[in-house]
Amino acid sequence: MKSFSLALLLLVCLPRLAPARKDSWHLKKVSDFSWENCDDGQDPMLIKSLTVKPVPVNIPGNITVSMEGTTGVHLSSPIKGVVVMEKEVAPGIWFQLPCYKKIGSCIYKDVCETIDYFIPPGVPCPEPFHTYGLPCHCPFKKGTYSLPKTVFQIPPLKLPPSLSSGTYRAHIVLSNGTTLRNTRLGCFKIMITLKEASRPMPGKSDH
Repeated sequence: MKSFSLALLLLVCLPRLAPARKDSWHLKKVSDFSWENCDDGQDPMLIKSLTVKPVPVNIPGNITVSMEGTTGVHLSSPIKGVVVMEKEVAPGIWFQLPCYKKIGSCIYKDVCETIDYFIPPGVPCPEPFHTYGLPCHCPFKKGTYSLPKTVFQIPPLKLPPSLSSGTYRAHIVLSNGTTLRNTRLGCFKIMITLKEASRPMPGKSDH
């Protein structure tokens, strides 16, 4: 699944090392999976609930995700998105993952166009969007959007353990791309720990 293809983030030039930035990255609660809205949830777009199980997330493996979000405004193109994604390489030391094929630390001039890149217009919304009647293209009407507990499969990634496991964090800002001031619509911080699933030892069998 494209949404879980961390390999795409790590196939280009070495990212830069950077110390932790306490101002923009600080999470009030930190665990193997943490999230929060920026600035105590003052933006029109908010995450109300978000759960991921199990944590750490095993790769490959199955994860169960549930989410509820709200928007107090009608969302239509263009919506600018700025994503900074980093991996912790030592306590308090992070490197920024590059932007590769629209995944990673990227600036999206229009998130709506990016959605169309992954789900071409005219193609039926994939699961679980179809089952739960969730839209998968702009515009998005004002209201509440809920995803009940849904199981996703993370495929094997051909990466060394140092890259397929560890702690990652993302800082995501969405804004109205039609205004000169880029009025902020939503801001989210997410931290998650990944763990490579155990592999059978070479030459070992069940007999």
